[in-house]
Amino acid sequence: MIHFKEIGKIMGALLVLISLLMLPGMIFSIYFDEDPWPILSSAVITMIIGLILFFSFSKQDQNIRKREGYLIVALSWVFMAGFGMLPYVFSQQIGGFANTLFETMSGLTTTGASILTDIEAMPKGLLFWRSMTQWIGGLGIIVLTVAIFPLLGIGGIELFVAESPGPTSDKVHPRISETAKRLWYVYVGLTVLATLLYWAGGMTFFDAINHALTTMATGGFSTKNASMAYYDSAFIQYVAIVFMFLAGTNFTVIYFGLIGKFRRVLRSDEFKTYGLALLGISIILYFPISTIEPSSELAFRKSLFQVVSLVTTTGYVTDDYTKYSQGVTFICFMLLFMGGSAGSTAGGIKFVRHLTFIKNSWLEFKRLVHPRAIVPLIINGDRVTGRIITHIMNFLLIYLLTFVLGALALSLMGYDLPTSLGAVATSLGNVGPGIGAVGPVDNFAFFSPTAKIFLSFIMLLGRLELFTILILFTPYFWRAN
Repeated sequence: MIHFKEIGKIMGALLVLISLLMLPGMIFSIYFDEDPWPILSSAVITMIIGLILFFSFSKQDQNIRKREGYLIVALSWVFMAGFGMLPYVFSQQIGGFANTLFETMSGLTTTGASILTDIEAMPKGLLFWRSMTQWIGGLGIIVLTVAIFPLLGIGGIELFVAESPGPTSDKVHPRISETAKRLWYVYVGLTVLATLLYWAGGMTFFDAINHALTTMATGGFSTKNASMAYYDSAFIQYVAIVFMFLAGTNFTVIYFGLIGKFRRVLRSDEFKTYGLALLGISIILYFPISTIEPSSELAFRKSLFQVVSLVTTTGYVTDDYTKYSQGVTFICFMLLFMGGSAGSTAGGIKFVRHLTFIKNSWLEFKRLVHPRAIVPLIINGDRVTGRIITHIMNFLLIYLLTFVLGALALSLMGYDLPTSLGAVATSLGNVGPGIGAVGPVDNFAFFSPTAKIFLSFIMLLGRLELFTILILFTPYFWRAN
């Protein structure tokens, strides 16, 4: 039996938190002489409903089980999307349910795809709320990674053993709440530091804080129509590269680095693979880009920026990568399937899954030659169990199947194949830009309402690691014990 009372109480607390996070947007509305009522009324309504839910259910003694865990994760994003739409609805700046849902879901899932054709014409208060939705989504993923995903056995975080922020034998801190708090401090601290550096680089304070929020969330929403290309500043773009890289890194690894435990950092196979892959792919893309760009530094910066932006699923744009060659476009398309590190704010498949798949596939050749030998898979110095390997293989297969079926569905709606492939790949990976008509300088405004709702669901699937949502559609989940 599912204990809905405990779920209702948690949803109430979540809505209270969301209402409080709406208020800074109202402050910016007042400062820029805009109407604050759309955001204020949204915050009040969200607060009232949150308090009603919170106080309507008495605290339960039982621990949250797997079933409640799955529902909490799924309903958290549904509730956040439903109430996160209110500022857009009340301001009437975004017309239609599908458009409002798409923009809100893109924010909360840190995808960064947008239906807005003139971002700079939007009220500043709404733009700040738009950026805040991504920061909330990034923070939410960290909390889920620490407190929920390890209990459910999903997310690939089990592979971190010593580095894992979840309930394993050697974690950052023996109490999950303390672990979440420390990672939250890292998240907030890096957001503040990014704000100051963007501001020092020449952004206005408003633009700096907005870009800091969406950088650390690996979201990619910008206050400018041209995204990061608006800022023709090497300093700002290198700051973005550094913080995108950090945001795509397992936050536990960052924490260990900050407290001086560098052996723990170097012990992470995923972190080393992540860093080397970003550098290697950037060097590969540098050569075709350098044939067009006037300077070597600019060519390398554009290459590095776009690779880091796509791999970390941030989705900022400084250039149209589809203008160079089919080879560059193909590589950038493949980057949509990589993802950052497990335990980061990045979306996508995650490097640890790729690493597990490649290592296990390589070891399979050895097992074929020596069928009686015990050939364990070692990651981070520890043996990976067969159950985790099976889980990751299943995840990769379902991810690929979801991508194929999603692209098929869009193509049946009448969209060309490159656009269908690009839109589903970037939505499932929570990246933002894709290929075809949804390239780095395009947006999603031309899609039909049905397609926008469909892509919003794909974003949610990708953000919550597939299984969290798909399991709700199985009879096993609802069957009584």
